[in-house]
Amino acid sequence: MWPHHPGGLSASRPVTAGWRSMCGGPGRIRTFEGRTGRFTVCSLWPLGYRPADGEGYCQARRYCFFMPTFDIVSEVDMQEVRNAVDQANREATTRFDFKGTDSTIELGDKELILNSNTEDRLRALYQVLQEKLVKRSVSLKSLDLGKIEEASRGAARQRIGIQAGISSDHAKKLNKFIKDLGRKGVSSQTQGDQLRVTGKKRDDLQAVIAACKEEDFGIPLQFNNFRD
Repeated sequence: MWPHHPGGLSASRPVTAGWRSMCGGPGRIRTFEGRTGRFTVCSLWPLGYRPADGEGYCQARRYCFFMPTFDIVSEVDMQEVRNAVDQANREATTRFDFKGTDSTIELGDKELILNSNTEDRLRALYQVLQEKLVKRSVSLKSLDLGKIEEASRGAARQRIGIQAGISSDHAKKLNKFIKDLGRKGVSSQTQGDQLRVTGKKRDDLQAVIAACKEEDFGIPLQFNNFRD
């Protein structure tokens, strides 16, 4: 331990500008708020280690604010969905097997409604929609198929939900999966409808991404904002 004088600093250690700026003045140690909560710089120094002037603050800042991270999200490009719907509707109006069946696809906020005169043509219309979505790189996992219903005059109708964002149930599965990987220093946390994954090493986070891509969680996943 350092000997102390009444001002709170070491009597044998000169008070430099770097030390004074880090401590915030005689007898005080600067604290700051971050993702890990409120703490002092000294709390992150190894036992018995006292870095040179200002070095401890820089080490703490790197540790708390610059650990590698990335986000897991589930997003749907609605513009591409709209393009796919337009293409499917155009094909349905020109194909001979759809002639006179009143087969249409309506796009709502987060829902698709398929209509046709018969259940058989409704299924065929859905196949056309699938093809257009795949060509525009929209994952079919984002579709939540409802049951085929009977509409007026014996026609058929089907509602299809568009899933965007990671639900609480899927978030729990993802968090458990990442934890069970057993990567030391890797943790994940739910933030709204996405997950933030943090780790000490870049390679560990890349391994987590690779493992998540191999697993089927039932929803499309994207891995964004990778930071070193």
